[in-house]
Formats: sequence, C-alpha cells, structure tokens
Amino acid sequence: MTRALVAEFDDAERFLAALRLAKTEGLGAFDALMPFHMPEAADLLVRQIPPVRLIMALGGFGTAIFAYALQWYSAVVAYPIDSGGRPLDSWPIFLLAPFEVGILAAAIAGFVTWIVGSGMPALHHPLFAYPGIERATQDRFFVLIARADGDEADERAQRILFGAGAISIGACEQ
Repeated sequence: MTRALVAEFDDAERFLAALRLAKTEGLGAFDALMPFHMPEAADLLVRQIPPVRLIMALGGFGTAIFAYALQWYSAVVAYPIDSGGRPLDSWPIFLLAPFEVGILAAAIAGFVTWIVGSGMPALHHPLFAYPGIERATQDRFFVLIARADGDEADERAQRILFGAGAISIGACEQ
C-alpha cells in the first residue's frame, strides 16, 4: 500500500499550477483525478514503467527454452530411437512446439501481470472513502502526492499545496 496525500482544487488553473509546482519541488505527484481530459496534466505526473514487457519476455523465452530442452532430453538421452539413420538431436523438428508454448506462456504471463498490476480483483479502492472524491467527475480536481516517511516532509508538501491553492488536503492509503 502506498501512502498518499490527496489535495483538492476547485479550479483547473490552480490544479495545473500545483502539478507544476509539485514537479519542480520533487514531491512526486503520481496520480490526478479531474472532470475532463487535460493532456498537460499527464506530462506533469511521475511515470512508472510497468514490468509487463520484461515479465512476458521472461515467461515466453523461459518456457520455450524449457520445452526445447525437454524435447531434446527425451529424444537424445532418455529414449533415443534410431529412425532411418537420422540424427537424434534433429533441431528443426524440435522448434515448433517451443515456439507455440512460448507464445502461449508470454500471453498468459502478460495477462496475469496486467490483472495483478492494475489491482483488478479489488472490489473497493481506499481512495473511494476519501470525503468529496465523488466530485472528481463533476467540478473538482484532485492530486495524489506520494507521502514521505517524515512528518516534516508531509508538512512541507502541505505548505506547498496550500500555497498553490488547495482547498483541502488529507491522507489516504493507496
């Protein structure tokens, strides 16, 4: 769970100014809730690169290598059959199944990573309990700032956000 400060704004200009200020001050705004799309807001948020590509590559290549090794071991070491003088380790024959299984494993790994990474099994998000958060779809703007471990860092972040025009600031478990 990530601890976050939630700052509420009633004006789009103050909201963007707070995002710019949070970026220059290094506060780490990682999410923003707003009633309409603002492309410049997305550029001001801290971007986290999801590990989906790496996990898919590891799952796909790992499974393909395992499938090839299993076929090679069974044909060459465990149960060698001399069929018409052909070599036991005939690699072109062994490539089709590892390719198919590797693609399947990469797709499953990507799907599971996406489900777990997006928190899909959760039926309720703790941010929904924050008072007034339902107005994010109507006329309010919210910025989520990653909280530091110290109280003085939280006070500094609150001073900066109130100085930028925040109406209210509260804490939330993310």
